[in-house]
Amino acid sequence: MTNTKTGNEYERMTQTQLDGMVQLHQRFLDGRLGGRRAILKRADLSGLSLSGQNLRQADFTACLMRKMDLSHADFQEASLYACDMADTNLNEANFVRADLRGARIEGADLAGADLEQADLRGGGLTTDGSFQKAQYVNFRGADLSGAKLSGSMATNADFSDAILTHANMEHADLRGAKMEGADLSGAEIEGAQLSGANLKSAILMGVNLDQIRDRNVIMIDVVTDENAGISVSQLREPLPKLVEQHKIWVETAGASGARLDLSGYDMRELVTLKQGKLTAIKAVKTQFFRMNLYRIEMQSAVLDNSDFRNCDMVEADLRASSMKGAKFSHANLERANFAPLMFGEEGARRYSPCNLEGAYFRYAELSGANLMSANLRGADLSYANLKGANLKNADLTGAKMEGAELDETNLEGAKIEQPEKGGAFSLAALKDEGSDS
Repeated sequence: MTNTKTGNEYERMTQTQLDGMVQLHQRFLDGRLGGRRAILKRADLSGLSLSGQNLRQADFTACLMRKMDLSHADFQEASLYACDMADTNLNEANFVRADLRGARIEGADLAGADLEQADLRGGGLTTDGSFQKAQYVNFRGADLSGAKLSGSMATNADFSDAILTHANMEHADLRGAKMEGADLSGAEIEGAQLSGANLKSAILMGVNLDQIRDRNVIMIDVVTDENAGISVSQLREPLPKLVEQHKIWVETAGASGARLDLSGYDMRELVTLKQGKLTAIKAVKTQFFRMNLYRIEMQSAVLDNSDFRNCDMVEADLRASSMKGAKFSHANLERANFAPLMFGEEGARRYSPCNLEGAYFRYAELSGANLMSANLRGADLSYANLKGANLKNADLTGAKMEGAELDETNLEGAKIEQPEKGGAFSLAALKDEGSDS
């Protein structure tokens, strides 16, 4: 095939040819007779699909891969040097230790992709031999932990909710980049250009803040090594004693003891509250980021606007709690219980569902979670894993569910109207949208 713009020649492949190459490459990986490593240089694969395929150690140097479906594909240790992957679907693809130097990924979607220790440094060439800038890349929610972005050109790129822990971003051009909610813990940013970048709610623990401050960077609600609130050491009494008083308060319906109020405190220095019994506590705007809250009991609690991002909350008991505006992005909430509770005597019972209005669950693990009858109005469940979750009778009015995994999810009776659009989604369409992501 001849590129009409440059005159450079590319070999156009069909889907059938590509499928045959994948089969031979799999035999190569398995060490079977007749196998052959996939080596495609300057091939035109535009519009084709490698979704879910195993391309470990393959070589795609300088290939045209525009508008392909590469979602869930495995490119571990593969060479994609100087590839043109503009507008390509790379959702949840594996690029661990892959060579992506000089690749053009403009307009591509890498939401949920794993680029750990991948090499995305700038300075490569495009397929027409010109200098590569690779801007406006979408890295939303992608795992870029340990990735090499030093010297890369990523102006105006979207790293929202991405994991960039210990990434090397030295001397990278990140001007105007969107990094809202991104985890940059331990990232190396010396010499990075960050003017105009948005780091609202970003995690900046272990980061040299002197490299960021006074550079026209938005840093609202960032989490740093400094206390994000009142230190636990400033509690009026040791926490175990306060918990004991709170237990008495619960058992006597408030007649004795005292309710535990952790509102505004930064709990991170405790590291763990694993299997803690904190029923009916109050903790508004409290920092729990990255804590071990495995099987914690927080039924009937008031946890509005608190930060639970990256927490281990497997099998947490959160029944009938209020968590309006709380942040759960990237948290592990597998089999967590958000079910309602009944209060009061016979004949005067009060039904109390969970209030999760406006809560953030982007990229959260919610498989098997019980969200029956929960108020999720305006909540953000984008790219959350809700496989096997119970959303029966939940109110999802105005909720964002782009890319959510809804396989085997119970949506019976769920309210999913979108008032601003004047209508309602079909449950079947919503499930199809989740399964395709």
